[in-house]
Amino acid sequence: MIFSATKRLQADMDAATTYEEWKDAAIAHDEASGVAEWKKSDESKHFDYASIRQRLRKLRRLRAKSDRAGVLFALNEGVHGNIDGMGHARLHGKAKFGTKRLIVDYVDEVVAALEMIATADPDEIPFDERLDFFRRAQHCNGRSALMMSGAGSLLFFHVGVVRTLWQFGLLPAVLSGASGGAIVGSLVSTHVDKDLEKIFDPENLVHEIERDEGLLRHLSAFMPEIAKAEEIQNVLERLNPDLTFLEAYERTGRHLNVSIAAAEKHQTSRLLNAITTPNVYVREAVMASAAIPGFFPPVTLAAKNDRGKRQPYLPARKWVDGSLSDDLPSKRLARVYGVNHFIVSQVNPHVFPFVTDIEGEKTVLSTIKHATKQTLREWINAGASLVEKPLSVSPMVSRLTNVALGIINQDYVGDINILPDRRFFNPLKWLAHRNVEEIVDLIKMGERATWPKIEQIRVQTKISRRLNQILAEFDRGLPPVGSNITRRAG
Repeated sequence: MIFSATKRLQADMDAATTYEEWKDAAIAHDEASGVAEWKKSDESKHFDYASIRQRLRKLRRLRAKSDRAGVLFALNEGVHGNIDGMGHARLHGKAKFGTKRLIVDYVDEVVAALEMIATADPDEIPFDERLDFFRRAQHCNGRSALMMSGAGSLLFFHVGVVRTLWQFGLLPAVLSGASGGAIVGSLVSTHVDKDLEKIFDPENLVHEIERDEGLLRHLSAFMPEIAKAEEIQNVLERLNPDLTFLEAYERTGRHLNVSIAAAEKHQTSRLLNAITTPNVYVREAVMASAAIPGFFPPVTLAAKNDRGKRQPYLPARKWVDGSLSDDLPSKRLARVYGVNHFIVSQVNPHVFPFVTDIEGEKTVLSTIKHATKQTLREWINAGASLVEKPLSVSPMVSRLTNVALGIINQDYVGDINILPDRRFFNPLKWLAHRNVEEIVDLIKMGERATWPKIEQIRVQTKISRRLNQILAEFDRGLPPVGSNITRRAG
């Protein structure tokens, strides 16, 4: 009986056309399967529930007494990302919707406590003391980032993911993209919120891409003459204003990061953004990141000089598809922005057999699988080292070997992974032109793949989003106004 009920509700989830329909069916599924009772219970071996319960009771007691000094002291004891293991993958993968009620209550209580401190009377807690606390809390808690993989013409899946996160106010302010992911990242990072609805409209995207015969129509493995940089340049000029990374950030408040790989041997990959390369133009950076070897020629970057004129940037260097060396630049984002929570939109077909939407599970099977992958990777690297000298006789073979090793040695997952429900895509169409129906289908696929992650993202990023909002108000010289701040960028 239970099985038939859950099977029917799963079918309802699969057939849902809106998030609200999916959410209602998911909650009903948890009730029918008994997982709803698991959510009500505090106990779990995957996190220190006793510590979280104690922290929750303490904060509630202090807030009830309006003891702001006590609340500040309690918060100073720890506002950390994944405190006491609350972010463990198993805690957010068991239920169809949500997680332990204790975790949700604790996150909500911390946010309420942060708002109490932010709005405290200056005579009770001086502004400088509050500002110092929030800066330290933001640093300790960390930040979230959305990383978008290389995609080819599957980039429209990323559009669906970004569109959904943006509509729910959950789009991180730190974004990275490689190849197709860089194109989508540039769209959202060079346009203000009021323009994004039009940008995300499937018919508008198709119209802009198909003008002058468009970009994607020319991406075909059987047409070597497609390697015309002006075609991608024309599309980017229509879709993106001509901004540097710094100008894009100042315009939207979003930190765009674009991965590029060196076309020459002995050069390292780069992550371009408003901090490391503020004067580099976004368009050329995206063109370089999308320059798939064999289909597009390497690209030279451009930058705005001190006179406001465009000039070559590192003119002796050319760059290609960033997904070849740093598809998901998590280490660099951690170093530059203090990111410690990664949401990944992954649509690179060659990695699908090796990733799941829930990473970090410590089962026997997952441990064996991880060990096997690591061992295989080490053997491949060892073998490549042994034949490096013989291969160097042929520059083309040596280059292909380096590309293959770059792909093999990367990690392709994050803390939260958004993957297509259909894992097989015709490889002959990976770079092919997509008609309106296919583009709409890919965008919807991205949206639907994001729905099951919405509540997890909301819970895991709520504290960091509130910290960012409070500090933004402080920096503007305005006192935070409780929970009335509703900025989209997290």
